[in-house]
Amino acid sequence: MKLTLVVACALIDADNRVLIAQRPEGKQLAGLWEFPGGKFEHGERPEEALIRELREELGIVTQEGCLAPLTFASHAYESFHLLMPLYICRRWEGTVTSKEGQALKWVRANKLRDYPMPPADIPLIPPLVDLLM
Repeated sequence: MKLTLVVACALIDADNRVLIAQRPEGKQLAGLWEFPGGKFEHGERPEEALIRELREELGIVTQEGCLAPLTFASHAYESFHLLMPLYICRRWEGTVTSKEGQALKWVRANKLRDYPMPPADIPLIPPLVDLLM
């Protein structure tokens, strides 16, 4: 089974809310909510990939020192196995803006389960609840 590496970020605002993004139509798992992030490009470290993805998806700039690893997900989908570290970030420059047509919401950690998410994202919720509630 193919191993797919992706990286995700729980952006946390001043009110301790977490940003989630809705996968747009036409993408696999469209309509589900997820933490921003994406695939590694060749030769990228996880932090570099995440900084690039946040800039491309949300129009914000952050630094490696502002990213803290929190947990990871390991999930077997039908055609591949996903390995996804989750970082938290509380500091960035710019205004969070949807750059790829995805809906965005700031949500309290204890309300994340109210949003349908891909199976790989669900195990990431309890560490966020423990951290923020």
